[in-house]
Amino acid sequence: MTVASVPGPPREAHVKEPMTKNEEQLRLIAVHAHPDDESSKGAATYAYYVENGVEVLVVSCTGGERGDVLNELAARNPRSRRDLAGMRRAEMAHAQSIIGFEHRWLGYEDSGLPPDGVAVPKGSFADIPIEVSAEALVRIVREFKPQVMITYNEQGGYPHPDHIRCHEISMHAWEVSGDPTAYPEAGEPWEMSKVYYESIFNADRMLRVYETLKAKDPDSPLVARAEEMMDWFTRRPSDATARVEVGRYFERRDEALRAHASQVAPDSTFFFWPNDVQREAWPFEDYRLAASRVPTDAIENDLFQGIVGGVRHNGTNH
Repeated sequence: MTVASVPGPPREAHVKEPMTKNEEQLRLIAVHAHPDDESSKGAATYAYYVENGVEVLVVSCTGGERGDVLNELAARNPRSRRDLAGMRRAEMAHAQSIIGFEHRWLGYEDSGLPPDGVAVPKGSFADIPIEVSAEALVRIVREFKPQVMITYNEQGGYPHPDHIRCHEISMHAWEVSGDPTAYPEAGEPWEMSKVYYESIFNADRMLRVYETLKAKDPDSPLVARAEEMMDWFTRRPSDATARVEVGRYFERRDEALRAHASQVAPDSTFFFWPNDVQREAWPFEDYRLAASRVPTDAIENDLFQGIVGGVRHNGTNH
């Protein structure tokens, strides 16, 4: 299908109809490279769908063992040096309890972020052949039976070896999980209906938030910080085809992200902006439809659109 960039959100998009859920159980699987990725890239969406009766499963492909400790306070904890893998598992369990999704570890080792020209460590996630590591994901898909998958785009969202490999095995699972001849020992075939790439840190959104912040509080130190980051943000594509209105879940999103204390400082100016500004400027999380096996619209406000009626917002569950 042809996908087009979405214009800035119209004001009428903030007014929605009441939410009813289909009788058929809806399920969403989100595949991420490391623990903390699920909280910075989609946590408000997961909270929204969980609250409205959708079963949501997050898969973490690696344990994040080779990640840097990015929070000075967490770095003082001896466990960050002695057992970073265990620390990140505990952080993941905390984030899971905040949002309410189900969670599975795919079981691969973090590849780290080696310098250009340096190979990833042997046996790490990005070193394992796609056809091998995809089997574990296909097994989970066939067991969980999701209609919708979320993953990263072809660049991995950003060019980390594990993010790119996450994209590759996700798309391989999309192609073969319904094929009875592929991985016949991995469970009964299950064909997913739609697959999306997350597109949350896009140029349109970040520019709109920056402009709103500058108009509301021009003296805020965040304005200067935003200007420093704007070159990076504006290089990111604005290619969303689906915008899910999740502004009321931004506080829970932030709480889940702060649960990953080894990775995120509690006062990070990269992640944490005033939520009232974000809700006014862009109360959405954005996704690009990568492929669909069901008819749907070019522009969507529900990732389940076209699947047995999808999920519709109506204030009854709120």
